[in-house]
Amino acid sequence: MRMTLQSNLLKYMFRNVYFINGTAYAGKSTMVRMLAEAHDGICCGENYHNVLMEAIDEKNQPNLSYFDTMKDWQEFVNRTPEEYARWISGCSEEATELELIRLLQLTVQEKKIFVDTNISCEALKEISDYRRVAIMLAPQSTSVDRFFDRADAEKQFILKQIQMAEHPEQTMQNYRKCLEKINSIEVYRAFEASGFFTLQRDDSRTPQQTMALLERHFGLASQEESK
Repeated sequence: MRMTLQSNLLKYMFRNVYFINGTAYAGKSTMVRMLAEAHDGICCGENYHNVLMEAIDEKNQPNLSYFDTMKDWQEFVNRTPEEYARWISGCSEEATELELIRLLQLTVQEKKIFVDTNISCEALKEISDYRRVAIMLAPQSTSVDRFFDRADAEKQFILKQIQMAEHPEQTMQNYRKCLEKINSIEVYRAFEASGFFTLQRDDSRTPQQTMALLERHFGLASQEESK
């Protein structure tokens, strides 16, 4: 039996939850962290649902279970762009349930919650509303070219696996094509057309200025700041 919750109940439970979705390198993680600090809230950064990963299994969450079933890391970095895109889409769909469960756990604290989410725009329309959702976008070139610029352990581990491949340059070219696929112009335009408030990456803005724009959209700015 598959259980469901009615969207009106989730909207009520998530009335203090602020979702940010969008493309890579748009600043989502930075913004949820800054907003949580500024408003004494809870920061749900990238993959915040991982605390529930022990509950998954291969039958019900085959994509999230991939790391337990793959042959090795060379298989991971050498998949075709089409295979990679299907996996990413599958992971997002499966992770949505984990995100919802985790958020329901956190709402008992009765604090504002700021979420770097992979929940689809279609699902966000069911569980939230316009004033609680923002989309942040970066050009495809930024998402692809700067993917390995971050010092976080996961990305540097993948880079090391690519460098260890039998044909490193070929493997890197293939992996970049995978990144291009999941950060395609079609994906970008779909976010733009979602109907949600959208912010494009602008390096002329400071992080504080970007946060101020989000605060005004979310209704978190003071009356003086909103003028």
